Amino acid sequence: MEIYEMTALQVAEKIKNKEITSMDAVESVAKAIEQKDGTYNCYVSLDKESALQQAERVQKKIDSGEAASLFAGVPIAIKDNICEKGKLTSCASKILSNFKPPYNATVINKLNNADMVTFGKVNMDEFAMGSTTETSFYGPTKNPWDITRVPGGSSGGAAASVAADESIIALGSDTGGSIRQPASFCGVTGLKPTYGAVSRYGLIAYASSLDQIGPLGKDVLDVAGVFNVIKGKDVKDGTSMESEVFDLADIKLDNLKGKKVGIPNDYFGEGINAEVAASVKAAAQTLKDLGAEVEEFDMPIVKYAIPTYYIIACAEACSNLSRFDGIKYGYKSKDAFNLTDVYFKSRSEGFGMEVKKRIMLGNFVLSSGYFDAYYKKALQAKGLICKAFNEAFQKYDFLLGPVAPTTALKMGEGLSDPLAMYLGDIYTVMINIAGLPSLALPCGFDTNSMPIGMQLIGKPFDEKTILSAGYAYQNVTDWHKRKPNL
Repeated sequence: MEIYEMTALQVAEKIKNKEITSMDAVESVAKAIEQKDGTYNCYVSLDKESALQQAERVQKKIDSGEAASLFAGVPIAIKDNICEKGKLTSCASKILSNFKPPYNATVINKLNNADMVTFGKVNMDEFAMGSTTETSFYGPTKNPWDITRVPGGSSGGAAASVAADESIIALGSDTGGSIRQPASFCGVTGLKPTYGAVSRYGLIAYASSLDQIGPLGKDVLDVAGVFNVIKGKDVKDGTSMESEVFDLADIKLDNLKGKKVGIPNDYFGEGINAEVAASVKAAAQTLKDLGAEVEEFDMPIVKYAIPTYYIIACAEACSNLSRFDGIKYGYKSKDAFNLTDVYFKSRSEGFGMEVKKRIMLGNFVLSSGYFDAYYKKALQAKGLICKAFNEAFQKYDFLLGPVAPTTALKMGEGLSDPLAMYLGDIYTVMINIAGLPSLALPCGFDTNSMPIGMQLIGKPFDEKTILSAGYAYQNVTDWHKRKPNL
């Protein structure tokens, strides 16, 4: 087995036992990228030399006994909207195509403190606005299971890199499903943590009340381990909080006795693919076999999820993206001859169509005469969605549902029918609105051999419960071990 095919924990163990070095791990991943990325386009930028230098520094610490962290020496890919000092961080947008941050995001500092090796920026939908990774300035990422299909988005590059063995593990971000949906489409495991569990400092914002950084990996244990590394309160992010510290041994459950699982009936209504529904229901039976009590219940608020999300997200996006004006940094139009030109031409040329649409929608719902009709109502609906989840969690330990109503779309389908693409987020956006943790993991394949994903939705700051359930499930199934024919 090549190093790049291993899990992060397997690589870490081999480094610890002196069977390989951190530099060997970096070289192995670089080899995989060289062989495959021309096909899948997972990476926006790559700095092998910098990664090797970092690996050498870490290896010296390992050899001297100074590096004791669980993942010491393991390379990790970073989504292109997470700031890393001196390294291109473009949000896959023309407007930031020359931007190199003067500082690290807090999660990067935490990875460095844990002696992990950051290795390359992975592709994404421009400014995380999309569900297909087709809106990237650097071209679309392709699904390793079928290159005619999308990998999902916006963290499509991260998910595809893990599935294609072009990364051992990766960091993504999730605003409305951007970790979980690509994890589902690419057959990997992804965690969207509780809002506030991980610092957002240095994450280039899309929608500040919804954004959250999280890991994508080959199994639950890898994801849980990296979550432990990056989580925690940060003085630079006033929304961040401390959460329960747990050891990986704490989540290694072999049964789910005593756990009550709720399945929202409204997640299985009109629009869901029959094979997706069947796979998730089969997963529910597996949880029953593991000792859990599984029960279906009604959650009619689901129908308000999409309009609520897109009003709130676009309203926040138009504000967050107003800073990209061609003045201090980023793209500046060569045809700009006065201040007005700088603003209008730089933004017109620098932003892609999907980003422009969402900025326009955000400005509309915040405008005079429409604020009460749209934005205020969306905030009221958010309150009702939070209430619905609170009521469900009074009865259940966690919830189970599909990640998306279908498997991966054909390339171009989402762009040609934007409404269908937006509706594909119906099962994920509610979790971001309510600020809850959710774990996506493979649970089957359709007749076209495309992965199907399910999600376990937990109580606020109770990642441990859903990770434990995810581990128990993966312990008796092998969906997560299956690999595309690369």
